[in-house]
Amino acid sequence: MQKSARKINTIWPPLTGVARVAVAIGLFALVSACTQNPNDADIDPERQLRALQEVSKKQARGQRVWCVPYARNLSGIEIRGNAKDWWGKAHNIYQRGNEPVVGAVMSFRATRGMPLGHVAVVSDVVTEREVVVNHANWHRNKVSLKMGVKDVSKNNDWTRVRVESHPGRYGSFYPVNGFIYPKDDG
Repeated sequence: MQKSARKINTIWPPLTGVARVAVAIGLFALVSACTQNPNDADIDPERQLRALQEVSKKQARGQRVWCVPYARNLSGIEIRGNAKDWWGKAHNIYQRGNEPVVGAVMSFRATRGMPLGHVAVVSDVVTEREVVVNHANWHRNKVSLKMGVKDVSKNNDWTRVRVESHPGRYGSFYPVNGFIYPKDDG
């Protein structure tokens, strides 16, 4: 069964003062409204708000926004270090696999253009070969929300993907380790 999703691509802008608070409150309301169907899995809206507030604080202090702390705050997966090391560090601590699940961290392998790797959090599973992710620093020092990712691997196993860099435009091919699943709080 194919699930359709309306994609909204947003880049969290560097804001200051009252504007930042107003946007955060509006975002919380939007995220909360998107979670009204109890049958749909979704990222915890409070966790999303906290992750975006942390980004906003860093930007206000002139600090760089990186994918690792954002993914850690959004997913609850407590791994530290470069994104390229997350897959190995998750072994025996978190379950890993090749099936996308909302809330899981997609672990990108290091490449020449991305030597530290990358991590992104799955926010929606559209089809067996397409997901939507939220991630930081895909666009320098910004958070990208609701960005599409397509599985283009030969064996349909999420080992090679294309990421939507701009609405409707998918960029280069990237190697992926797989998905790291958050621990069940129940």
